Amino acid sequence: MTLASRKLESKVALVTGSSQGIGQAIAIRLAEEGANIVINYRSHPEGAEETLAKVQAAGGQCHLVDGFTIQADTGTVADVQRMIADSITHFGKLDILVNNAGIEKNADFWKVTEADYDAVMNVNLKGVFFATQALVNHLLETKRPGKIINISSVHEELPFPHFAAYCASKGGLKMLTRNLAVELAPFGITINNVAPGAIETPINTKLLNDPPKLNALLQNIPLGRLGQPKDVASIVAFLASAESDYITGTTFFVDGGLLWNYQEQ
Repeated sequence: MTLASRKLESKVALVTGSSQGIGQAIAIRLAEEGANIVINYRSHPEGAEETLAKVQAAGGQCHLVDGFTIQADTGTVADVQRMIADSITHFGKLDILVNNAGIEKNADFWKVTEADYDAVMNVNLKGVFFATQALVNHLLETKRPGKIINISSVHEELPFPHFAAYCASKGGLKMLTRNLAVELAPFGITINNVAPGAIETPINTKLLNDPPKLNALLQNIPLGRLGQPKDVASIVAFLASAESDYITGTTFFVDGGLLWNYQEQ
């Protein structure tokens, strides 16, 4: 990619949960587009350092891209507020927020504990709400436009038995995005969701090592393969750029056609 083609030159982007998987791929892709990157992790500093090295390498020999890592639990409001504040202090501003961090808990509905429910909702919805609020306050104070991209899931639309809290969190994220799209548009701030389907990441290691379950899933995906983290990163890069300035309040499904073809086995 030539320097002239970089769409995010001089921008600063924070990607939550970017020490591995989809978040890492997004951080690297935004760096390739010229953005400086804030890399967030909760409990894997070694993964964050790996992401940082790849982000810096994406800047090329001229080292035009920088990054730094920050530890924060995105399920804790004080942590997300500190994360946004420290990002702004480090780079002097923040233009793009990618709310990627997320967790899920597998349990029959009647066995879900309050602790597990709170853990899922805190990271997937509450943390997103208050991280976004902190960024919006910064943008309003500095009178600048901005981009917010949430990594949602096909399960903001598609039922997922035994993952009730997860589905509720993603459904809430869909409505939050639509509401904020209307409220923030007058300030030039856009917000959109990217909803991955089955993506080949460390969280799916168990599935990848279970051929019968994997084959059953692949039969539900018209394109016949799992997605790759880069498939998600590509649409995020578009939404973070000026090319998407007239798009807000929308969900982009990155699922190989899974959502409209899915059938319970």
